[in-house]
Amino acid sequence: MTPSLEKIASDVIQLCAQKGIMIATAESCTGGLVAGTLTAIAGSSVAVDRGFVTYSNEAKTEMLGVDPGLIAAHGAVSRDVALAMAAGALQLSRAALSVSITGIAGPGGGTADKPVGLVHFAGARLLSRGRESLDFTAVHREERFGDIGRAAVREKSVEVALQLLLALSAEAN
Repeated sequence: MTPSLEKIASDVIQLCAQKGIMIATAESCTGGLVAGTLTAIAGSSVAVDRGFVTYSNEAKTEMLGVDPGLIAAHGAVSRDVALAMAAGALQLSRAALSVSITGIAGPGGGTADKPVGLVHFAGARLLSRGRESLDFTAVHREERFGDIGRAAVREKSVEVALQLLLALSAEAN
């Protein structure tokens, strides 16, 4: 882990610990790297609830409740699916914050519309949790890192996801 990723992850853990809130991650192209980066910080158990690695479309549906029709209509690498992943992570955890990542790390798999290096992120912050429903706010971010290599796309994705969590945790009560 680079020193900058360690610093951001540490800041996220510290802020969430101070506020008494937990985090859930929903990761596709990063394969659990965000959760791994967070849990590399000593004491992270006070702020990390769980991580979902949902690499396949079926995993997104089975583990996070993403509607298969949404994936069929927009593709797994899309704003809509990223938002649904973040919402599912909140709903299926004890977390008050979630982050999701879905993208094309490469080297193959890209198209003209969805090139290698395209990554969609979503973050969700719980406002209230009822018996049957959640009230939350969500944000989306799209990055086009380019064909910079699989490892670089994944590392940059971890950084963006951690920055998103840091911003959401700063807004949390």
